[in-house]
Amino acid sequence: MPHAFRSYNPTRDSRQMRVLSPVFSAEQDPNMNPKWLLVATFVVGAALSWGIYVPLVHLATKNIGSNLRAFLMVGVAYFLVAVLVPSVFIFLLKYDPTAKPNLNWATGSLLWGLLAGISGAIGALFVIFATNVAQELVGQATGPLLVAPLVFAGAPIINTIAQMTIFAHGQKIPSPAPQFYAGLCLAAAGMAMVMVYKPTAPTPAAGKGPAAAPAAASQNAAKP
Repeated sequence: MPHAFRSYNPTRDSRQMRVLSPVFSAEQDPNMNPKWLLVATFVVGAALSWGIYVPLVHLATKNIGSNLRAFLMVGVAYFLVAVLVPSVFIFLLKYDPTAKPNLNWATGSLLWGLLAGISGAIGALFVIFATNVAQELVGQATGPLLVAPLVFAGAPIINTIAQMTIFAHGQKIPSPAPQFYAGLCLAAAGMAMVMVYKPTAPTPAAGKGPAAAPAAASQNAAKP
């Protein structure tokens, strides 16, 4: 009976491995660098965090009963996560694995970080008020379902345009391919579909619901 497994040949097997799996050879395809797995992990983490942001803000506003107080709690969370935690690593532990050799702690450089934080905080406030108004229009349960797709469909479009114009930093951006404009059109079409086919609260049938209650009460009061 022939053997089911071949004997191991380092030269032959390593050559086949390089041919079948370019990820093990960065020289063959730099785009298959294993660090892309790390990038994908962080992207998934950001998507999960931002994906549940609107529902959490909606619950905070609903339970607290105030948009501004819910926004205050968001600010407290920003302080805990974005101020205390980095401060412990930078100033207490003296450990910053992300620091570059040309570290620039000047005021002009710090301003960009402050602007980024202000932009994120304003966006959070807009999401809170948008969710509040949307649930008044389409119902408390379906309002958050309308806001999140609109925000996260419009943000990539604005991000792309801003990166190509305002934040290009003098770099010459090549002309986009037709597929780029097609993607923008699809994103805009997706936003339009969300608005047109948004979920709405069911309309009470005629003669039923709260509107019929006063009429029934008046009829009962008229009876001797």
